[in-house]
Amino acid sequence: MKAILTIVVDADACPVKREIVETARSFAVPVLMVASHDHRLQQEEGVAIMQVDRSDQSVDLYIANHISRGDIVVTQDFGLATIVLAKGAIALSSRGQEYDDSNIDYLMERRHELAKARRGGMRTKGPKAMTNEDRTRFQQKLTKVLQTRKENDKL
Repeated sequence: MKAILTIVVDADACPVKREIVETARSFAVPVLMVASHDHRLQQEEGVAIMQVDRSDQSVDLYIANHISRGDIVVTQDFGLATIVLAKGAIALSSRGQEYDDSNIDYLMERRHELAKARRGGMRTKGPKAMTNEDRTRFQQKLTKVLQTRKENDKL
């Protein structure tokens, strides 16, 4: 029996929830939004919502413990992306970057270096504001991943 593909979203700060839901619907793929109780998510058809406690890593731990090989996880967290890849799932950023073995080590190292610099008193910039081009790029990447999966696995 084939496992059901699910798009799992690290939903606390995800700026592309609407794009995920629209794209998932066009492929009839279920979505699971995972967020802390601090975030209000709207229940809708095709979207399951799991709210977890507000402690630091609760969302990441829930996702790591509930994903299956082949699922698609949308996250901006490089640490979670590393776990997702190790479990055989696909990890995408909200800007459409696919995390994989060719880039995750660099991203984790960069995150470590920036954290070290901040602890040393250096100021660092946050991410750039999300643009419509970023949203389009994300939706195109998610569509491409789902289309490829459909062709390979007959979704």
